[in-house]
Amino acid sequence: MPYADVSLEAIDTICNNAWESFHSYRLLSLKARANFMRAIAKKLDNAEASLLQTAMAETHLPEARLRSEKARTVFQLTSYADACERGNWLDARIDTAKTDKNTSQPDIRKTLTPLGPVVVFGASNFPFAYSTAGGDTACALAAGCPVIVKGHPAHAETSEMVAQLILEAARETNMPSNVFAHVHGSSNEVGKALVTHPRVKAVGFTGSYGGGKALWDWANARPEPIPVFAEMGSINPVFLFPEKLQQSAEEIAKMYAASVTTSVGQFCTNPGLIIGIESDALNRFIEILGEGIAATPPATMLHPGIAKAYTEKRKTALSQRDVTEVAESRSAAANAEGIATIATAPASAFLNNPVLHQEVFGPYSIVIRCQDADQMRLLTSKLEGQLTASLMATDNDLLQNPALLESIKNIAGRFIMNGVPTGVTVCLSMQHGGPFPATTDPRFTAVGADGIKRFARPVAYQNWSDVLLPDELKRANPLGIWRTVNDQLTKDAG
Repeated sequence: MPYADVSLEAIDTICNNAWESFHSYRLLSLKARANFMRAIAKKLDNAEASLLQTAMAETHLPEARLRSEKARTVFQLTSYADACERGNWLDARIDTAKTDKNTSQPDIRKTLTPLGPVVVFGASNFPFAYSTAGGDTACALAAGCPVIVKGHPAHAETSEMVAQLILEAARETNMPSNVFAHVHGSSNEVGKALVTHPRVKAVGFTGSYGGGKALWDWANARPEPIPVFAEMGSINPVFLFPEKLQQSAEEIAKMYAASVTTSVGQFCTNPGLIIGIESDALNRFIEILGEGIAATPPATMLHPGIAKAYTEKRKTALSQRDVTEVAESRSAAANAEGIATIATAPASAFLNNPVLHQEVFGPYSIVIRCQDADQMRLLTSKLEGQLTASLMATDNDLLQNPALLESIKNIAGRFIMNGVPTGVTVCLSMQHGGPFPATTDPRFTAVGADGIKRFARPVAYQNWSDVLLPDELKRANPLGIWRTVNDQLTKDAG
Protein backbone atom coordinates (compact mmCIF):
# COMPACT_ATOMS: atom_id res chain seq x y z
CA MET A 1 0.00 0.00 0.00
CA PRO A 2 1.55 3.35 -1.02
CA TYR A 3 1.68 6.08 1.61
CA ALA A 4 1.95 9.80 0.88
CA ASP A 5 4.89 11.75 2.25
CA VAL A 6 4.07 13.56 5.45
CA SER A 7 3.69 17.31 4.94
CA LEU A 8 6.13 19.82 6.40
CA GLU A 9 3.26 21.36 8.36
CA ALA A 10 2.44 18.01 9.90
CA ILE A 11 6.10 17.46 10.82
CA ASP A 12 6.12 20.77 12.69
CA THR A 13 3.02 19.75 14.66
CA ILE A 14 4.36 16.26 15.41
CA CYS A 15 7.71 17.57 16.65
CA ASN A 16 6.10 20.23 18.84
CA ASN A 17 3.74 17.63 20.29
CA ALA A 18 6.67 15.32 21.03
CA TRP A 19 8.39 18.15 22.86
CA GLU A 20 5.32 18.72 25.02
CA SER A 21 5.12 14.99 25.73
CA PHE A 22 8.78 14.96 26.73
CA HIS A 23 8.14 17.08 29.81
CA SER A 24 5.80 14.48 31.28
CA TYR A 25 7.33 11.28 29.87
CA ARG A 26 10.79 12.08 31.24
CA LEU A 27 9.30 12.25 34.76
CA LEU A 28 7.78 8.77 34.65
CA SER A 29 9.44 6.11 36.76
CA LEU A 30 11.84 3.63 35.24
CA LYS A 31 9.27 0.94 35.98
CA ALA A 32 6.55 2.78 34.04
CA ARG A 33 8.80 3.16 30.99
CA ALA A 34 9.79 -0.49 31.22
CA ASN A 35 6.17 -1.62 31.41
CA PHE A 36 5.39 0.40 28.29
CA MET A 37 8.19 -1.36 26.43
CA ARG A 38 7.05 -4.77 27.65
CA ALA A 39 3.54 -3.97 26.45
CA ILE A 40 4.91 -3.21 22.97
CA ALA A 41 6.75 -6.54 22.97
CA LYS A 42 3.57 -8.39 23.91
CA LYS A 43 1.66 -6.65 21.12
CA LEU A 44 4.30 -7.75 18.61
CA ASP A 45 4.09 -11.33 19.82
CA ASN A 46 0.30 -11.39 19.59
CA ALA A 47 0.34 -9.97 16.06
CA GLU A 48 3.12 -12.22 14.79
CA ALA A 49 1.17 -14.02 12.06
CA SER A 50 -0.07 -10.87 10.33
CA LEU A 51 3.24 -9.06 10.76
CA LEU A 52 5.21 -11.91 9.20
CA GLN A 53 2.80 -12.23 6.28
CA THR A 54 3.05 -8.53 5.49
CA ALA A 55 6.82 -8.35 5.93
CA MET A 56 7.36 -11.39 3.69
CA ALA A 57 5.34 -9.76 0.91
CA GLU A 58 7.20 -6.45 1.20
CA THR A 59 10.81 -7.59 1.72
CA HIS A 60 11.04 -11.03 0.04
CA LEU A 61 12.80 -12.28 3.17
CA PRO A 62 11.94 -15.87 4.12
CA GLU A 63 9.58 -16.60 6.99
CA ALA A 64 12.26 -18.23 9.15
CA ARG A 65 14.51 -15.16 8.93
CA LEU A 66 11.65 -12.77 9.71
CA ARG A 67 10.37 -14.91 12.57
CA SER A 68 13.84 -14.90 14.09
CA GLU A 69 14.15 -11.14 13.61
CA LYS A 70 10.76 -10.52 15.18
CA ALA A 71 11.79 -12.63 18.17
CA ARG A 72 15.00 -10.62 18.43
CA THR A 73 12.97 -7.39 18.39
CA VAL A 74 10.79 -8.65 21.23
CA PHE A 75 13.90 -9.67 23.15
CA GLN A 76 15.44 -6.22 22.62
CA LEU A 77 12.32 -4.54 23.98
CA THR A 78 12.06 -6.77 27.03
CA SER A 79 15.79 -6.91 27.84
CA TYR A 80 16.19 -3.15 27.42
CA ALA A 81 13.09 -2.70 29.58
CA ASP A 82 14.75 -4.81 32.27
CA ALA A 83 17.94 -2.77 31.93
CA CYS A 84 15.95 0.46 32.10
CA GLU A 85 14.32 -0.64 35.35
CA ARG A 86 17.61 -1.85 36.90
CA GLY A 87 18.94 1.67 36.43
CA ASN A 88 22.61 0.80 36.04
CA TRP A 89 22.67 2.76 32.77
CA LEU A 90 22.07 5.95 34.78
CA ASP A 91 25.68 5.63 35.98
CA ALA A 92 24.79 7.34 39.27
CA ARG A 93 27.85 8.87 40.94
CA ILE A 94 27.85 10.40 44.41
CA ASP A 95 30.61 12.23 46.25
CA THR A 96 29.33 13.31 49.65
CA ALA A 97 30.33 16.57 51.28
CA LYS A 98 33.60 16.63 53.22
CA THR A 99 34.64 19.37 55.57
CA ASP A 100 37.73 19.27 57.72
CA LYS A 101 40.73 21.49 58.31
CA ASN A 102 42.34 20.39 55.04
CA THR A 103 39.35 19.84 52.77
CA SER A 104 36.16 21.60 51.82
CA GLN A 105 34.18 19.60 49.25
CA PRO A 106 30.52 20.11 48.36
CA ASP A 107 28.00 17.27 47.97
CA ILE A 108 27.96 16.38 44.26
CA ARG A 109 25.70 13.80 42.62
CA LYS A 110 25.63 12.90 38.91
CA THR A 111 23.16 10.97 36.79
CA LEU A 112 21.95 10.80 33.20
CA THR A 113 18.93 12.71 31.99
CA PRO A 114 17.06 12.22 28.67
CA LEU A 115 17.94 14.44 25.71
CA GLY A 116 14.45 15.04 24.30
CA PRO A 117 12.49 13.86 21.25
CA VAL A 118 14.41 11.39 19.08
CA VAL A 119 13.87 10.78 15.37
CA VAL A 120 14.48 7.18 14.30
CA PHE A 121 14.90 6.24 10.64
CA GLY A 122 13.79 2.72 9.82
CA ALA A 123 16.39 0.48 8.17
CA SER A 124 15.74 -1.16 4.81
CA ASN A 125 17.30 -4.51 5.66
CA PHE A 126 15.74 -5.11 9.09
CA PRO A 127 11.97 -4.45 9.02
CA PHE A 128 11.64 -5.29 12.72
CA ALA A 129 14.93 -5.20 14.65
CA TYR A 130 16.27 -1.87 13.32
CA SER A 131 13.04 -0.20 12.36
CA THR A 132 9.83 1.01 13.96
CA ALA A 133 10.02 -0.89 17.26
CA GLY A 134 13.71 -1.72 16.89
CA GLY A 135 16.76 -1.06 18.99
CA ASP A 136 16.93 2.72 18.57
CA THR A 137 13.26 3.14 19.50
CA ALA A 138 13.63 0.84 22.51
CA CYS A 139 16.74 2.66 23.73
CA ALA A 140 15.19 6.10 23.35
CA LEU A 141 12.01 5.11 25.18
CA ALA A 142 14.07 3.55 27.97
CA ALA A 143 16.07 6.77 28.29
CA GLY A 144 12.88 8.81 28.70
CA CYS A 145 12.68 10.28 25.20
CA PRO A 146 9.58 10.46 22.97
CA VAL A 147 10.19 8.88 19.57
CA ILE A 148 9.24 9.92 16.03
CA VAL A 149 9.83 7.12 13.52
CA LYS A 150 10.14 7.64 9.78
CA GLY A 151 9.21 4.29 8.35
CA HIS A 152 11.32 2.92 5.51
CA PRO A 153 9.51 2.92 2.15
CA ALA A 154 10.76 -0.60 1.44
CA HIS A 155 8.42 -2.01 4.10
CA ALA A 156 5.98 0.82 4.71
CA GLU A 157 2.98 -1.39 5.51
CA THR A 158 4.92 -3.46 8.04
CA SER A 159 6.14 -0.26 9.64
CA GLU A 160 2.61 1.15 9.80
CA MET A 161 1.31 -2.03 11.45
CA VAL A 162 4.04 -1.97 14.09
CA ALA A 163 3.43 1.74 14.72
CA GLN A 164 -0.24 1.10 15.43
CA LEU A 165 0.73 -1.59 17.94
CA ILE A 166 3.05 0.83 19.72
CA LEU A 167 0.29 3.43 19.90
CA GLU A 168 -2.09 0.83 21.34
CA ALA A 169 0.50 -0.11 23.97
CA ALA A 170 0.97 3.56 24.83
CA ARG A 171 -2.75 4.04 25.41
CA GLU A 172 -3.12 0.86 27.44
CA THR A 173 -0.20 1.76 29.73
CA ASN A 174 -1.37 5.38 30.13
CA MET A 175 1.64 6.95 28.51
CA PRO A 176 1.57 10.69 27.78
CA SER A 177 -0.06 11.66 24.50
CA ASN A 178 2.35 11.91 21.56
CA VAL A 179 5.09 9.88 23.24
CA PHE A 180 5.33 8.08 19.90
CA ALA A 181 4.61 9.18 16.34
CA HIS A 182 5.08 7.55 12.95
CA VAL A 183 5.42 9.19 9.56
CA HIS A 184 6.07 8.15 5.97
CA GLY A 185 8.38 9.87 3.55
CA SER A 186 10.40 8.92 0.50
CA SER A 187 11.80 12.37 -0.24
CA ASN A 188 14.96 13.81 1.28
CA GLU A 189 12.95 16.84 2.34
CA VAL A 190 11.04 14.78 4.90
CA GLY A 191 14.25 13.55 6.48
CA LYS A 192 15.80 17.00 6.47
CA ALA A 193 12.73 18.59 8.04
CA LEU A 194 12.73 16.04 10.85
CA VAL A 195 16.44 16.35 11.61
CA THR A 196 16.51 20.14 11.50
CA HIS A 197 13.36 20.75 13.55
CA PRO A 198 14.39 22.65 16.71
CA ARG A 199 12.37 20.35 19.00
CA VAL A 200 14.25 17.24 17.87
CA LYS A 201 17.25 16.52 20.08
CA ALA A 202 18.83 13.34 18.63
CA VAL A 203 18.67 10.98 15.65
CA GLY A 204 19.06 7.22 15.26
CA PHE A 205 19.85 5.75 11.84
CA THR A 206 20.94 2.45 10.28
CA GLY A 207 21.65 2.45 6.57
CA SER A 208 24.03 3.66 3.89
CA TYR A 209 26.98 5.98 4.26
CA GLY A 210 25.33 8.53 1.96
CA GLY A 211 22.11 8.58 3.96
CA GLY A 212 23.76 8.72 7.37
CA LYS A 213 26.27 11.36 6.34
CA ALA A 214 23.46 13.59 5.00
CA LEU A 215 21.61 13.37 8.32
CA TRP A 216 24.82 14.09 10.22
CA ASP A 217 25.57 17.13 8.05
CA TRP A 218 22.05 18.53 8.50
CA ALA A 219 22.23 18.01 12.26
CA ASN A 220 25.58 19.76 12.55
CA ALA A 221 24.45 22.70 10.40
CA ARG A 222 21.63 23.52 12.84
CA PRO A 223 21.95 26.59 15.10
CA GLU A 224 21.84 23.99 17.90
CA PRO A 225 23.69 20.91 16.59
CA ILE A 226 22.37 17.57 17.81
CA PRO A 227 23.90 14.08 17.96
CA VAL A 228 23.24 11.67 15.11
CA PHE A 229 23.91 8.06 15.98
CA ALA A 230 24.27 6.65 12.48
CA GLU A 231 25.44 3.14 11.71
CA MET A 232 26.50 3.44 8.07
CA GLY A 233 27.78 0.04 7.03
CA SER A 234 31.16 -1.59 6.83
CA ILE A 235 33.22 -4.00 4.74
CA ASN A 236 34.18 -5.93 7.90
CA PRO A 237 37.67 -7.15 7.00
CA VAL A 238 38.69 -10.74 7.66
CA PHE A 239 42.38 -11.42 8.30
CA LEU A 240 43.70 -14.86 7.38
CA PHE A 241 46.86 -15.63 9.34
CA PRO A 242 49.30 -18.20 7.89
CA GLU A 243 49.38 -20.93 10.54
CA LYS A 244 45.59 -21.02 10.95
CA LEU A 245 45.05 -21.01 7.19
CA GLN A 246 47.55 -23.84 6.75
CA GLN A 247 45.60 -25.88 9.31
CA SER A 248 42.02 -25.10 8.25
CA ALA A 249 41.81 -23.55 4.76
CA GLU A 250 38.87 -25.68 3.64
CA GLU A 251 36.91 -25.25 6.86
CA ILE A 252 37.39 -21.47 6.86
CA ALA A 253 36.43 -21.19 3.18
CA LYS A 254 33.15 -23.05 3.71
CA MET A 255 32.39 -20.94 6.76
CA TYR A 256 32.89 -17.72 4.84
CA ALA A 257 31.00 -18.86 1.74
CA ALA A 258 27.97 -19.18 4.01
CA SER A 259 28.64 -15.89 5.80
CA VAL A 260 29.03 -13.85 2.59
CA THR A 261 25.75 -15.16 1.16
CA THR A 262 23.51 -15.32 4.26
CA SER A 263 20.31 -13.33 3.65
CA VAL A 264 21.69 -12.44 0.19
CA GLY A 265 24.54 -10.59 1.85
CA GLN A 266 22.22 -7.91 3.22
CA PHE A 267 23.82 -7.46 6.63
CA CYS A 268 25.85 -4.47 7.78
CA THR A 269 28.31 -7.02 9.18
CA ASN A 270 28.75 -8.91 5.90
CA PRO A 271 32.43 -9.83 5.35
CA GLY A 272 33.15 -7.84 2.20
CA LEU A 273 36.94 -7.96 2.42
CA ILE A 274 39.18 -10.98 3.07
CA ILE A 275 42.94 -10.45 3.47
CA GLY A 276 45.61 -13.15 3.32
CA ILE A 277 49.26 -13.74 2.50
CA GLU A 278 50.26 -15.44 -0.75
CA SER A 279 50.66 -19.18 -0.21
CA ASP A 280 49.40 -22.55 -1.37
CA ALA A 281 46.99 -22.48 1.58
CA LEU A 282 45.55 -19.15 0.41
CA ASN A 283 45.13 -20.52 -3.11
CA ARG A 284 43.31 -23.53 -1.67
CA PHE A 285 41.10 -21.24 0.41
CA ILE A 286 40.16 -19.16 -2.65
CA GLU A 287 39.40 -22.30 -4.64
CA ILE A 288 37.05 -23.77 -1.99
CA LEU A 289 35.44 -20.37 -1.33
CA GLY A 290 34.76 -20.01 -5.05
CA GLU A 291 33.14 -23.43 -5.17
CA GLY A 292 30.81 -22.48 -2.32
CA ILE A 293 29.87 -19.20 -3.99
CA ALA A 294 29.24 -20.86 -7.37
CA ALA A 295 26.90 -23.34 -5.70
CA THR A 296 24.82 -20.55 -4.13
CA PRO A 297 21.82 -19.69 -6.34
CA PRO A 298 20.80 -16.06 -6.86
CA ALA A 299 18.06 -14.85 -4.53
CA THR A 300 15.66 -11.93 -4.44
CA MET A 301 16.98 -8.91 -2.60
CA LEU A 302 14.99 -6.73 -0.23
CA HIS A 303 13.67 -4.35 -2.86
CA PRO A 304 14.51 -3.30 -6.43
CA GLY A 305 16.53 -0.28 -5.28
CA ILE A 306 18.95 -2.41 -3.28
CA ALA A 307 19.19 -4.95 -6.11
CA LYS A 308 19.94 -2.20 -8.63
CA ALA A 309 22.61 -0.67 -6.40
CA TYR A 310 24.21 -4.07 -5.84
CA THR A 311 24.30 -4.83 -9.56
CA GLU A 312 25.92 -1.47 -10.34
CA LYS A 313 28.48 -1.53 -7.52
CA ARG A 314 29.37 -5.16 -8.23
CA LYS A 315 29.98 -4.30 -11.87
CA THR A 316 32.11 -1.30 -10.90
CA ALA A 317 34.20 -3.32 -8.44
CA LEU A 318 34.82 -6.14 -10.91
CA SER A 319 35.84 -3.68 -13.64
CA GLN A 320 38.73 -2.25 -11.63
CA ARG A 321 42.27 -2.85 -12.78
CA ASP A 322 43.91 -6.06 -11.45
CA VAL A 323 40.60 -7.35 -10.04
CA THR A 324 39.76 -10.89 -11.13
CA GLU A 325 36.43 -12.59 -10.62
CA VAL A 326 36.94 -15.96 -8.93
CA ALA A 327 33.37 -17.24 -9.03
CA GLU A 328 29.73 -16.26 -9.17
CA SER A 329 26.43 -18.09 -8.86
CA ARG A 330 26.15 -20.69 -11.62
CA SER A 331 22.42 -20.07 -12.05
CA ALA A 332 21.14 -17.12 -14.03
CA ALA A 333 19.66 -14.26 -12.01
CA ALA A 334 16.18 -12.84 -12.48
CA ASN A 335 15.26 -9.23 -11.88
CA ALA A 336 15.95 -7.98 -8.34
CA GLU A 337 18.08 -11.04 -7.56
CA GLY A 338 21.61 -10.82 -6.19
CA ILE A 339 24.35 -12.92 -7.78
CA ALA A 340 26.79 -14.23 -5.17
CA THR A 341 30.31 -13.22 -6.23
CA ILE A 342 33.90 -13.61 -5.08
CA ALA A 343 36.76 -11.61 -6.59
CA THR A 344 40.46 -11.36 -5.87
CA ALA A 345 43.19 -8.74 -6.30
CA PRO A 346 46.78 -8.12 -5.18
CA ALA A 347 47.33 -5.83 -2.21
CA SER A 348 48.93 -3.23 -4.49
CA ALA A 349 45.61 -2.82 -6.31
CA PHE A 350 43.71 -2.32 -3.05
CA LEU A 351 46.26 0.15 -1.71
CA ASN A 352 46.07 2.30 -4.85
CA ASN A 353 42.35 2.17 -5.58
CA PRO A 354 39.79 3.66 -3.14
CA VAL A 355 36.94 2.10 -5.15
CA LEU A 356 37.94 -1.29 -3.73
CA HIS A 357 37.45 0.07 -0.19
CA GLN A 358 33.77 0.77 -0.81
CA GLU A 359 31.00 -1.49 0.45
CA VAL A 360 29.19 -3.57 -2.15
CA PHE A 361 26.01 -4.24 -0.21
CA GLY A 362 25.03 -7.77 -1.08
CA PRO A 363 26.55 -11.26 -1.48
CA TYR A 364 29.97 -10.01 -2.62
CA SER A 365 33.46 -10.19 -1.17
CA ILE A 366 36.99 -9.70 -2.45
CA VAL A 367 40.10 -11.63 -1.38
CA ILE A 368 43.20 -9.43 -1.21
CA ARG A 369 46.53 -11.20 -1.60
CA CYS A 370 49.44 -9.68 0.35
CA GLN A 371 53.10 -10.49 -0.25
CA ASP A 372 53.92 -10.79 3.47
CA ALA A 373 52.87 -9.71 6.96
CA ASP A 374 54.44 -6.28 6.49
CA GLN A 375 52.25 -5.57 3.48
CA MET A 376 49.21 -6.83 5.38
CA ARG A 377 50.04 -4.36 8.13
CA LEU A 378 50.44 -1.54 5.59
CA LEU A 379 47.09 -2.42 4.07
CA THR A 380 45.47 -2.46 7.52
CA SER A 381 46.81 1.01 8.24
CA LYS A 382 44.99 2.28 5.14
CA LEU A 383 41.61 0.81 6.08
CA GLU A 384 38.75 3.06 7.12
CA GLY A 385 36.74 2.56 10.33
CA GLN A 386 34.79 -0.69 10.52
CA LEU A 387 32.08 -2.28 12.62
CA THR A 388 34.03 -5.53 12.90
CA ALA A 389 37.34 -7.18 12.16
CA SER A 390 37.66 -10.97 12.12
CA LEU A 391 40.92 -12.79 12.79
CA MET A 392 41.34 -16.35 11.60
CA ALA A 393 44.45 -17.11 13.60
CA THR A 394 46.18 -19.33 16.11
CA ASP A 395 47.56 -17.84 19.30
CA ASN A 396 51.00 -18.33 17.80
CA ASP A 397 49.99 -16.33 14.70
CA LEU A 398 49.09 -13.37 16.86
CA LEU A 399 52.06 -13.66 19.21
CA GLN A 400 54.36 -13.54 16.19
CA ASN A 401 52.65 -10.47 14.70
CA PRO A 402 52.08 -7.99 17.57
CA ALA A 403 52.39 -4.87 15.40
CA LEU A 404 49.82 -6.17 12.93
CA LEU A 405 47.48 -7.11 15.76
CA GLU A 406 47.71 -3.59 17.24
CA SER A 407 47.06 -2.09 13.81
CA ILE A 408 43.89 -4.18 13.46
CA LYS A 409 42.70 -3.04 16.90
CA ASN A 410 42.67 0.57 15.67
CA ILE A 411 40.03 0.10 12.98
CA ALA A 412 36.95 -1.58 14.46
CA GLY A 413 34.54 -1.82 17.36
CA ARG A 414 34.28 -5.63 17.60
CA PHE A 415 36.99 -8.22 17.02
CA ILE A 416 35.98 -11.80 16.19
CA MET A 417 38.43 -14.62 16.74
CA ASN A 418 38.02 -17.64 14.44
CA GLY A 419 34.41 -16.94 13.57
CA VAL A 420 32.22 -14.85 11.29
CA PRO A 421 30.95 -11.31 11.92
CA THR A 422 27.40 -11.81 10.67
CA GLY A 423 25.93 -12.82 14.04
CA VAL A 424 25.31 -9.88 16.41
CA THR A 425 24.25 -11.03 19.87
CA VAL A 426 21.95 -8.70 21.83
CA CYS A 427 23.70 -8.43 25.18
CA LEU A 428 25.25 -5.83 27.44
CA SER A 429 28.82 -6.58 26.35
CA MET A 430 28.10 -6.22 22.61
CA GLN A 431 29.72 -3.32 20.76
CA HIS A 432 27.98 -2.57 17.48
CA GLY A 433 29.73 0.56 16.39
CA GLY A 434 33.16 1.60 15.21
CA PRO A 435 35.33 4.46 13.99
CA PHE A 436 34.03 6.73 11.22
CA PRO A 437 32.73 6.02 8.61
CA ALA A 438 31.25 2.86 10.12
CA THR A 439 29.41 5.09 12.58
CA THR A 440 29.26 8.77 13.41
CA ASP A 441 30.17 8.19 17.07
CA PRO A 442 32.39 5.20 17.95
CA ARG A 443 31.86 5.69 21.70
CA PHE A 444 28.42 4.08 21.58
CA THR A 445 26.73 0.86 20.51
CA ALA A 446 23.53 0.34 18.52
CA VAL A 447 23.03 -3.16 19.97
CA GLY A 448 22.68 -3.99 23.66
CA ALA A 449 21.29 -2.02 26.57
CA ASP A 450 24.37 0.21 26.68
CA GLY A 451 22.75 1.88 23.65
CA ILE A 452 20.32 3.59 26.04
CA LYS A 453 23.12 5.97 27.01
CA ARG A 454 23.12 7.47 23.51
CA PHE A 455 19.90 9.32 24.26
CA ALA A 456 20.81 10.79 27.63
CA ARG A 457 23.31 13.34 28.90
CA PRO A 458 25.09 13.69 32.26
CA VAL A 459 23.95 16.26 34.82
CA ALA A 460 25.38 16.98 38.24
CA TYR A 461 23.49 18.25 41.30
CA GLN A 462 25.59 20.17 43.80
CA ASN A 463 24.41 20.75 47.40
CA TRP A 464 20.76 19.90 46.67
CA SER A 465 18.22 19.00 49.33
CA ASP A 466 17.47 15.29 49.32
CA VAL A 467 13.76 15.82 48.71
CA LEU A 468 14.50 17.64 45.44
CA LEU A 469 16.92 15.10 44.00
CA PRO A 470 15.87 12.50 41.40
CA ASP A 471 15.25 9.12 43.01
CA GLU A 472 18.46 7.57 41.71
CA LEU A 473 20.48 10.18 43.63
CA LYS A 474 18.53 10.31 46.89
CA ARG A 475 20.52 9.37 49.97
CA ALA A 476 18.36 6.34 50.86
CA ASN A 477 18.63 4.91 47.29
CA PRO A 478 14.88 4.21 47.00
CA LEU A 479 15.35 2.55 43.58
CA GLY A 480 17.81 0.06 45.03
CA ILE A 481 20.20 0.54 42.10
CA TRP A 482 23.97 0.21 41.97
CA ARG A 483 25.68 3.55 42.49
CA THR A 484 29.27 4.71 42.91
CA VAL A 485 29.36 6.41 46.32
CA ASN A 486 32.67 7.96 47.32
CA ASP A 487 34.43 5.77 44.74
CA GLN A 488 32.79 2.54 45.95
CA LEU A 489 30.20 0.63 43.91
CA THR A 490 27.31 -0.10 46.25
CA LYS A 491 23.56 -0.28 46.76
CA ASP A 492 23.88 1.23 50.21
CA ALA A 493 22.61 4.66 51.18
CA GLY A 494 24.89 7.53 50.38
